[in-house]
Amino acid sequence: MIRYPIWDRQKKIGVTAPSSGVQKELHPMLWMAINYFKNQGQEVIVTPNVWTQEKAVSSSAYVRNNELNALLKNQEVSLIIPPWGGELLLEMLPLIDFDSLPTKWLLGYSDISGLLLAVTLKTGIATAHGTNFIDLRGTTMDDTTASYQTVLTTLPGKSVTQQSSSFYQSKWDFEKTNDSPFHLDTPTNWRHIDPTITSQHLEGRVLCGCIDIIRHLIGTPFGDVEAFWQEHIPDEPVLWVLENCELNSADLRRSLLQMHYTGWFKHCTGILFGRSNANEVFEDYHFIDVYQMLAEELQIPILYDIDCGHVPPQLTFINGAYLEVSYSNGHATVIQTFN
Repeated sequence: MIRYPIWDRQKKIGVTAPSSGVQKELHPMLWMAINYFKNQGQEVIVTPNVWTQEKAVSSSAYVRNNELNALLKNQEVSLIIPPWGGELLLEMLPLIDFDSLPTKWLLGYSDISGLLLAVTLKTGIATAHGTNFIDLRGTTMDDTTASYQTVLTTLPGKSVTQQSSSFYQSKWDFEKTNDSPFHLDTPTNWRHIDPTITSQHLEGRVLCGCIDIIRHLIGTPFGDVEAFWQEHIPDEPVLWVLENCELNSADLRRSLLQMHYTGWFKHCTGILFGRSNANEVFEDYHFIDVYQMLAEELQIPILYDIDCGHVPPQLTFINGAYLEVSYSNGHATVIQTFN
């Protein structure tokens, strides 16, 4: 059974940095995000380590765990959003008391997906793979990014629908600071690994994350997919939603094979891969070759270039929710049920 948090928008949002903090020269973007929520009448609590960054992390693993734990225990906080991802989230996982975690929304992606997936796998508490805090700045927000609000306020037992985006951002403009954080300039086109298939229906329980990060959970106490399946979603199919941040095609292949060999895809009925600017060709080995080989080996459908990950905007996918995807001619309707 999956436990679903409820975002009470009358309560505060907690911002902490379990991975990277924000360098001083980028503090103006952080203030823009804080002010965005203040203008919405939403009070924000920002822990000290959000403002600091040294040696690839915001602070020591001990401090990061303590500041996260303080927000988890704070009954005035209903949603926790890190400023962004980073590199060394894994350092703090052994410090987390998973047995006493409250049912509270955690939202993020990139390095944060290691925390999100670990929490869901170890506890059965749903977590939200979606936008980060820094990207919630400016005065306007595209519909795809804004859908996190609807998703996180969905009640247990209910369903929430999202649509694939109309446009995405082809080039990362990290310091864009006008009315919107993104410049959505390219038509979105979800793709099927078999180009002759123009429509496909997929469904199963969501497990989601950045491949660069979650592959490192394999073989640890934080990545036991089979135990999670047996305890929380027995006899149900799994839909993996994955995205690649920095892996070339050969490393992507190795990582997916490791997931396959360790049984992560045992109950999988389909995989959705997010758009990626990292899909570099290694010699003549293309990322499409990687997807095709995996589809053949697992005998499952694969969609790619979906709204997930480091090429905005992105949908909000809930680890543990029951996902139904109706794909047709490059677009998709995504329904998640909190049962």
